[in-house]
Amino acid sequence: MKAFVYTELQISKSFDDAPWSAINRDLQRRPGLMNKTWLAGVGNQSLGGFYTFDTVEDAQRFVTDYFPREARGFGVAQTTRVFDAVVTEEASVDMGSVHYGAAPKGYPGAYVYTEVQLSVPFDDAPWRELNPVLKQQPGILSKTWLSGLNTQTPGGIYAFDTVQNATDFALSYFPSEAANLNAAFYTRVFDGRVVEAASREMSSPFYPA
Repeated sequence: MKAFVYTELQISKSFDDAPWSAINRDLQRRPGLMNKTWLAGVGNQSLGGFYTFDTVEDAQRFVTDYFPREARGFGVAQTTRVFDAVVTEEASVDMGSVHYGAAPKGYPGAYVYTEVQLSVPFDDAPWRELNPVLKQQPGILSKTWLSGLNTQTPGGIYAFDTVQNATDFALSYFPSEAANLNAAFYTRVFDGRVVEAASREMSSPFYPA
């Protein structure tokens, strides 16, 4: 495992109406793709995903070739990000990240994606100070730390037990964390319940066996 990819389509579509089964069959042929967790936006019904790749090169090909074609097929704009999965291992393991082998602590009711408008080598990021505080957040199950490829932007993908706890985190706690860093930020909240079947089909590590 060398890279993570985050994607989101500028679309509003009930996940039940999304052609996820056909997309999964296509994704399973993508070189280097190890797993995907589907993302369904709370409030706006956007569609996206969080992916694990075994090489950076495969992740880059995915965001420059495959995913733009998928977005054109839907006729919508898109967002993609590539993250270095090597430099964030220690910090993520400390947060019980399922992407680094930790067993899921429970069924995820929601996911939160964050990214902070900073450029800092991950070794210099204050994760050792932040992790103990993050572990105390109501309903948090795990966090996978993120560090932008080439940009070194810090962020994370979090699993929460409920949409309410995830929303409270995104609206109340995280803005204070970004303010302490004196930086603009990006947050998204996703429903973890509606994507379970689609994500299990893509070997998502978030769901208990």
